[in-house]
Amino acid sequence: MTQSGSSTDSFIAAGAFRSDTSTPVIARRRRPEVLAPAGNITAFKAAVDFGADAVYCSGKMFGMRSAPRNFTMGELREATDYAHERGARIYVTVNILPTNPEVTGIRDYLAALDGIGVDAAIITDIGVMMLAKEVAPHLEIHISTQAGVTNYLAARTLYDLGARRVVLARELSLGDVATIRANTPDDLDIETFVHGSMCMAFSGRCLISNFMTGRSGNHGECAQPCRWRYTVMEEKRPGQYFPVEQTEDGAYIFNSQDMNMLDHIGAVIEAGASSLKIEGRAKSAYYVAAMTNAYKCAVDAYLAWREEHGPVVPEWGEDAQPGDERASGRGPQAGDGEPTAVRTVPECSHAANGDEFRLPQWLHDEPFKVSHRDYCTGFWYRQVPASQNVDRGGYYRDWIVVGDALGWSGGRVTFVGRNKIVPGQSIEIVQPGQPPVELVVGDDIRDADGVPVAEANYPTHVFSMSCPTPIAPGAALRTRAQNRTLKAE
Repeated sequence: MTQSGSSTDSFIAAGAFRSDTSTPVIARRRRPEVLAPAGNITAFKAAVDFGADAVYCSGKMFGMRSAPRNFTMGELREATDYAHERGARIYVTVNILPTNPEVTGIRDYLAALDGIGVDAAIITDIGVMMLAKEVAPHLEIHISTQAGVTNYLAARTLYDLGARRVVLARELSLGDVATIRANTPDDLDIETFVHGSMCMAFSGRCLISNFMTGRSGNHGECAQPCRWRYTVMEEKRPGQYFPVEQTEDGAYIFNSQDMNMLDHIGAVIEAGASSLKIEGRAKSAYYVAAMTNAYKCAVDAYLAWREEHGPVVPEWGEDAQPGDERASGRGPQAGDGEPTAVRTVPECSHAANGDEFRLPQWLHDEPFKVSHRDYCTGFWYRQVPASQNVDRGGYYRDWIVVGDALGWSGGRVTFVGRNKIVPGQSIEIVQPGQPPVELVVGDDIRDADGVPVAEANYPTHVFSMSCPTPIAPGAALRTRAQNRTLKAE
């Protein structure tokens, strides 16, 4: 899927504050950025093809995820070219807190990223930030969520030091984000997480793995002990284990739920988020494609709805809960000038007609068709905070990928098999920018040589089958799993 225009074209020119009034005004992108994760080049290309405005990833060094394969310098160059040719951007994580011996390597690495043409480096350490300004002058500086930015004062200070964007802490509410947006310069991007795994640590800064395994989460080696099952053993009764919560399965006392803000995308945009970040650099290309497509389509659907009804503005108060969003004639907006005092986000006024934005059902369902834990709305709504999966440590996986489309011609789709496909089976084909295509498999499956076969049952082999709807290369073929599992894809 080729995108039109660059992300800079999507801004409305405006200052952060209006000089003749104390009303804060949030400047917004016309098209808020959908920011997708990628742990390898295949996932990167899938993210771009399925609509990502930007993709974040990591090289082999100085990033806080070692589980993904990550990118060689050659792959980073390939990814940069692939993104730029399609109007997308690439951000590379350099977000560890470095030790003294790592400083020289980071200097060389930042310079190399600048030379490749990467758009931005995601940085936590203030020393690395100042070093980037010196050795990589073309790189935008994005402040990582690891820096724990929770207020407008920190955001403005980082902006004054040269940051182009702050990735806010995941612990903030809608009102917190709106207040930060209302009290920061318009040309400082506000990036927020909207989907994916959460962590039992503040802004992901955790030492449990260090203590229990010697593996540093700060250097991308987290063993995820927060996902383990725990029991209690009484000292005088060795070998007798008692669940922390009395269930036969034990208890997962640190195992946080996943975030899912797809149904509340309008509220996030109107709170002032200019970049909507999907977590998941360790996830599969299918996961990245499906969730990127879902959020891109949701943003497009909301913006189209807003053209007719006006913006949805969330309730900012302490009692706000999911579903409190309503149409409103106006919310916080942006003007000119430098603030002389703290700007308070006003109460929103509901429109008389009471129209409410709702996602199409297929979009609402998409997060449940990838591997996931129980969902929550994170800390966006203080009355309904994130919680834990206390009785399981794995993932729900109700749908599985059965093939990857190579192309379509003459009423047939050609695909690479991933899992078994048999006649009579109901599948969905996921394509960029549209609802999935539903298809019942016919009895005319053929192999790569055009020879009829009873079923497509060899992974990595090429097959074709009848499909009346044109299908784009790169589309994913999926089906319901026969048995619900708790295993990640």
